[in-house]
Amino acid sequence: MDNLFQNSNHLPLAEKLRPKTLSDFVGQEHILGKDKLLRRIIESDRIVPMIFWGPPGCGKTTLAKIIAEKSKSDFVFFSAVTGGVADARKIIDKARTDLELYQKRTILFVDEIHRFNKSQQDAFLPFVENGTVILLGATTENPSFTVNAPLLSRARVFHFREIEKGDTKKLIKNALKKINKNPAEYFPTIFHNKTVKISINEKASDHIAELCEGDARDAYNALELAIISTKILRNQIIIDEKIAEEAIQQKFIRYDKGADGHYDAISALHKSLRASDVDAGLHYLARMLEAGEEPLYIIRRLIRFASEDIGIKDPQALILAVSVQQAVHFVGMPESNVIIAELVIYLAKAPKSRAVDDAYASAKDDVLNQRLDPIPLDIRNAPTKMMKDFGFGKGYEMYNTKSHLPENLKNKKYWKE
Repeated sequence: MDNLFQNSNHLPLAEKLRPKTLSDFVGQEHILGKDKLLRRIIESDRIVPMIFWGPPGCGKTTLAKIIAEKSKSDFVFFSAVTGGVADARKIIDKARTDLELYQKRTILFVDEIHRFNKSQQDAFLPFVENGTVILLGATTENPSFTVNAPLLSRARVFHFREIEKGDTKKLIKNALKKINKNPAEYFPTIFHNKTVKISINEKASDHIAELCEGDARDAYNALELAIISTKILRNQIIIDEKIAEEAIQQKFIRYDKGADGHYDAISALHKSLRASDVDAGLHYLARMLEAGEEPLYIIRRLIRFASEDIGIKDPQALILAVSVQQAVHFVGMPESNVIIAELVIYLAKAPKSRAVDDAYASAKDDVLNQRLDPIPLDIRNAPTKMMKDFGFGKGYEMYNTKSHLPENLKNKKYWKE
C-alpha cells in the first residue's frame, strides 16, 4: 500500500489522528449514518465508481483511506496535483494485469480530480466502463462543472458537508483521549517518556470549533499548536480560551471567487433582499466583501435587483443603486463598505414587485415565439414624401389610446400593475 497511508513521527497531528474505521469517523451522518447507502456499500465491500464532493477537511480522503483498509481490492492513491495521465496509465496497466491474471480488483482513488482537465479525465473513461479500475474521485469543486459528463454519469456523487460545530468538538475530545493514552506517540520530540495529561476547557473548545468552520484539519492543527506551545505545569497541559485564540487566531473565510462559494453567496444575498430580510442581506454582503469579492460585481447584481424585484414600486431604488456604483468607483474599498450596506438595507426594505421583469419576459417570449406582424403603418417613421405616399405615419394621433401593437397581438397585455 502507498506509503502515504503509513504512520510516521514526522506526520502532522491531523494525519496521525486520521480515523481508521467507520466507527471512528465523525460527521456526514446524512450519507454515512446507519443503513445509509454509502455505509452499506463500504461495509459490504461492493465499491462502485464514486465522486466525493465537499469542502476541505470534511473527511473525503479519510473515508477513502478507511475503504482502503477495509477493502480486499488493491487500493491505489493518486493525486491529480502531483501526478499526470502517464502515471495514471501505468496504474491502469497494472490493474488490467491484476484483473486478468489474479482476478484482483483495483480501486483507484484520484484526489483533487478537478485538477485534471476534461481531456485528461477522458483517459479514465474506457477503463471505468470496462471495469479495469473502480474510480473514486475527491473534489472540492462542483463536479457538475469540473468532471466530464460521461465520467460523471458512471459514478455516484456523494456530497460531503462542512463538519458541524458539535462534531468538531467531538473530534477534539476524541483526539485528546487518544493523545493522553500515549503522548509520546503523538509528540515524541516533546514528551519522550513523560507522563502528562492534556485537557481543554469548554470555551477553548468552542473557540476552535467556531473558527475552523467545519474543517477538521484546521481544528487538529490548532490543537497541535496549542499543545506544543503550552508549558507543562505539574505534568499537565491545560488549554484555555486565551491559548486557543492564539492557536487559531483569525479565521480564514473560505470563499472562491471563481467557484460555488461565489455564486452561492450572491444568490443568498439576492434571495434575502427579495424576502426583505435586512439582517441576512447584510450578513451575505459582509461575507463577500470581507472575503475579497469585487464590490462592483455585487453592485451590478444590486442594480439588476432594483429593476427586477422592485421596479416601478420604488423607482428611487434604481437611482440609488447607480449612485452607489459611482460612489464606490470614486471612494474605493474598504471605505465603500458602508455605502454598499446602505444600498442593501434600502433594497431590502423597499416594496417589491416583479411586474417590470414579468412584463418584459412576456414581451420577449412573443417576439421569439410568435409571428411578427408588420408594425402598423400609422406609427412607422415617415421622413420622406414617398414613404408618406405609401401611408407611413398616416392617421397618427399623438395621444390616441388605441393599441399600437401589431395586428395579431393588438389585445395582448404585458404590463400588469
